[in-house]
Amino acid sequence: MLRLRQTGFSYLFLFPSFLLTAVLGLYPIGWAIWYMFFDYKGYGEASFVGLANFERLARDAQYWDSVVNTFVYAGGKLAITIPLSLALAVILNRAFRGRSLLRAVIFLPTIISSAVMAVVFYMLFNSYNGLLNQYLLKLNLIPERIDWLGPDHAMLTTILIAVWGAVGNYMLLFLAGLQNIPQDVYESASIDGANGRQQFWHLTVPMLGPVLQIVIMLAIINSLKGYESIMVLTDGGPIGKTEVMFLYVYKLFFPTPSASFTADQQFGYGSAVGFATAVIVGIVTLLYHLLSRRLNKLQ
Repeated sequence: MLRLRQTGFSYLFLFPSFLLTAVLGLYPIGWAIWYMFFDYKGYGEASFVGLANFERLARDAQYWDSVVNTFVYAGGKLAITIPLSLALAVILNRAFRGRSLLRAVIFLPTIISSAVMAVVFYMLFNSYNGLLNQYLLKLNLIPERIDWLGPDHAMLTTILIAVWGAVGNYMLLFLAGLQNIPQDVYESASIDGANGRQQFWHLTVPMLGPVLQIVIMLAIINSLKGYESIMVLTDGGPIGKTEVMFLYVYKLFFPTPSASFTADQQFGYGSAVGFATAVIVGIVTLLYHLLSRRLNKLQ
């Protein structure tokens, strides 16, 4: 009886979390799965259309362009963020004056709202009166203003902004991993004649393996899901050059005047697109998980 009462009290304390998960997590997922088989615009009656939304999705060139853009965006962000985060962690793991302040400055972008961050960078990269072009022109480093948010540079600009916002978070994870490596290992390697580069590649990187796997997993998921800063900076433009998957899904549920591809809400089709997007992210995550497990067995 005492054990039953203790168990009952445990579930009583967990009930609010279960309730929030059901209301804010499970119910929306079930709602979306149900309506992806309907033509529903968020008002009026929903008409059953079967697999018509998925047939439309297969022919939707704009969505598949957004998938390509997402992988370009995620790949570029990962290629810069992971090495930079690791390098900063190695540097800031050493003892020097001002180390704590520098850590805080690099981590600060992580806690800033992505929408606010995007507004600030829009003022910086604006092609007409942006601060970056003004300073570059004053220093005679460029002959004319550069359209940083134009078709030729928009993707690179959004990637660099995303790197600035993410590098501090992953740097902190790498720092935690570095501080768990025993210093005796480096002292033994120094006695054996290993220099700094050899110690990094043959000691630091292998011993950071578990942390590196977690960081890469988080970075992949966050990069594939990211769209907030892009929405504020370019809204997927110009001419769809920075349209990513989750931004496309967002526009189907919450159309704006700039989203010219749709005139009204399309909850049914948006649910189908959201489901397909979740499947793509899940497949990429699963493939990385299987690859990392295979690499662990080879070690």
